[in-house]
Amino acid sequence: MNTLIDPTPRAHPSRRTQLPEEVAAYVREQIMSGNLTPGQFLRLEPIAEAVGVSITPVREGLVALSNEGFVTAVPRRGFVVAPFTRQDVRDLFWAQSRLAGELAARAAKQITREELDLLGNVMEQCAVATKRGDADEIGRLGHQFHRIINVAARSDRLARLLAGVVKHLPNQYYASLEAHVSTAPLEHQEIFDALSKRQAKRARTLTEAHIEGSADFVIDSLEQRGLWRDNNQDQELPREQVS
Repeated sequence: MNTLIDPTPRAHPSRRTQLPEEVAAYVREQIMSGNLTPGQFLRLEPIAEAVGVSITPVREGLVALSNEGFVTAVPRRGFVVAPFTRQDVRDLFWAQSRLAGELAARAAKQITREELDLLGNVMEQCAVATKRGDADEIGRLGHQFHRIINVAARSDRLARLLAGVVKHLPNQYYASLEAHVSTAPLEHQEIFDALSKRQAKRARTLTEAHIEGSADFVIDSLEQRGLWRDNNQDQELPREQVS
């Protein structure tokens, strides 16, 4: 694939202060959606047009993505999409599960009655959304469920570390997980029960299993989107292509 897909013009708000981050989010999503494939060189102009920015923040955004391992800077040639394997997906979910598990364990010791009530309310709303078959609402509520727990841990720095891992996958995948993984409601209830009973170790174990177990679902989704199209999809680029 030699061109960017999804050329839909993006909104141009009057005030933007995080343009490189916006570029990085857009390119990251294109890579994780299979629209940009490993080994493909990135043209700055189409990205700038798609996001609605100048060339400078595009370069800055791609530099940020090179630090994350999504793209590789090639001397005198620009940026190329780096390999992204199934094991990379599993590693992301492993790291996320460990950080989220620790936050859940801390939340079990810190969570207030009001926060437990909020969690209960979110689960009730999710049950209603499930009956309606409202996948978008289920995804939104699933995100809210985990956010309440992360806040309840009273560990801002650790939560920020988790956010740094989470951003490696587009939000659509997390929403899809909550909406389409059939075990999610039961697992949320089990986590809620552990938090209610102040069972820190159980809250950690349940949260880790809940998140890490979703890796295969995302891998299947990425395969369907064509991220890995041939038998060499998990191999690295030849070393001479890497700076």
